[in-house]
Amino acid sequence: MLQRIYQALEYTTYILVCASLLGYSTPPTTDKIENIRAFTRDIEFDYISWMVDASLLKLESATVNLPHSLDPAAQKEIVTQYLRVTQLSFEQEHQLEGLYADASILDKETASATLRAELAATYDRIAKIGPLAEAILQNQVSEILAEADLTMGGQPTPNVLYHSTPLPMALIVSPRERIEQTANISVAMDLTVDEQAALEKNVDTHLNVSSLVVPIGGIGVYPTMVMETTDIRWLLEVVSHEWTHNYLTLRPLGILYSETPELRTMNETTASIVGNEIGTRVLERFYPELMPASTSPRSLLSLPTNPLPDDSNPPPFDFRAAMHETRVTVDALLTEGKVKEAEAYMESRRLVFLENGYLLRKINQAYFAFHGAYADVPGGAAGEDPVGPAVRALRAQSTSLADFVNTISWMTSFEQLQEAAAK
Repeated sequence: MLQRIYQALEYTTYILVCASLLGYSTPPTTDKIENIRAFTRDIEFDYISWMVDASLLKLESATVNLPHSLDPAAQKEIVTQYLRVTQLSFEQEHQLEGLYADASILDKETASATLRAELAATYDRIAKIGPLAEAILQNQVSEILAEADLTMGGQPTPNVLYHSTPLPMALIVSPRERIEQTANISVAMDLTVDEQAALEKNVDTHLNVSSLVVPIGGIGVYPTMVMETTDIRWLLEVVSHEWTHNYLTLRPLGILYSETPELRTMNETTASIVGNEIGTRVLERFYPELMPASTSPRSLLSLPTNPLPDDSNPPPFDFRAAMHETRVTVDALLTEGKVKEAEAYMESRRLVFLENGYLLRKINQAYFAFHGAYADVPGGAAGEDPVGPAVRALRAQSTSLADFVNTISWMTSFEQLQEAAAK
């Protein structure tokens, strides 16, 4: 009972903290972000309502305390069932979309009645088993965090709490003359592609900026929001990633998340490193049968096995290498003030990615401003940004994951990271 009271107080306290931070981050009417919000105000996502609803769901689940009374085999079976039912919902949703897209079916309501009833039953099953599966995964992540010494008195602070849910999309805005995220505004999850394009066009035309609506996999509110998925490895990594953001929010690095582009990249790269390491450990401990056949680590610098070109057997398309090349070239063009040339180049590169099977609706300054902050792996959209390598260097020289996190979480500038990584 005391544990449940403690959890209730922690949920309430952390929700109030997050709400205050959201309120604090709301810019004054003269701020540039308010000019952007003129185009998004009617479609912005309501985080406060979502957090309250999700917290009530978590409190209700906590009162049952069922995961602790189940043996490991039963817990694994519940998680497995949840993933299967989620997969079934995806399949039924796809069938329903196909049915409504079929022009030969005139009475779509009648034709879809059975399928809609089946989908409703699947949603009901998810609503019943989902909270229990989430509680099990939360406990498993918490156990590994405790083993990694990322707890206070053996208890993660804040508690690991997440809820799988459809996520809002994010409108990312960057200046045209440089790559820098100046706005990240959460908008409705059901915007069509046409509506996304129209929003971007309005923002770009009226404010002379580069914008892009992007999907996201998780959000570090409390409880954290995580995209619905059947990929348990990805799920565990994102749950751990978003918990890390919650952890950092109580420390200088997280509080200063939006102060500079460098601090944002430090935050996201740190969360990605922790998410990958903790997620992998959870998978190894509780779901070893789902680990990939080969777990040998990849070298940070991959050397080519054949330095000579072989036209008869061309190498496979390397997305990260190609995106790294694109970012480096764009940065060089923008440094020279060649904005239009950079934008034309990015569009030409988008077509190259398209030819190789990567459907990217846009590659622009906003694309790199968003994706470039996730620099836990060399190359990719980060280009030659020195922040990611410095974070990785600090992790490599740290005696443990906890040592790394506890060091970087108290930093307030990129200069501090550079000094620490140079030791």
